[in-house]
Amino acid sequence: MKCAKILVLLAMVMAMALAITISAAEASRDESFLGNKEGSEVADSSEISSPEDEAPISLRGTNRFLPQKYRAKMTCNNYPRVCHIRGSPGPDCCKKKCVNVLIDRLNCGMCGKKCKYPEICCKGRCVNPLSDRRHCGSCSNKCNKGSFCVYGMCSYA
Repeated sequence: MKCAKILVLLAMVMAMALAITISAAEASRDESFLGNKEGSEVADSSEISSPEDEAPISLRGTNRFLPQKYRAKMTCNNYPRVCHIRGSPGPDCCKKKCVNVLIDRLNCGMCGKKCKYPEICCKGRCVNPLSDRRHCGSCSNKCNKGSFCVYGMCSYA
């Protein structure tokens, strides 16, 4: 009699464990289905977005009682010193982006000044590396006296 009660109790525990496993699998499948379905009226908790960012932010791995910290976008028009940090593309700010006006083709010498198709930006000036004797082939590649720059090479012919 005692053995039968233990077997019934064990069977009930195993049935409950199986039910919990199946419901968890169905819930995760439903969440992935709702996350991929566009136009669904049911909002998933992982799709909470901040007013600054359009992309959804996942709450997975965070405590739900702690407030989410949103990182402010650091653009150089608001924070000009951001262009001077290590790894920045350049020290100058043009259209909310850090650039180097001495070598950038789209901002050569000043913001918005674009070099034409064959030209490159050398020391803030647009030059044609195919024919310029002072910048033959690349910036500051000067041809010797008496030679010409043709097709980006000194003394080609």
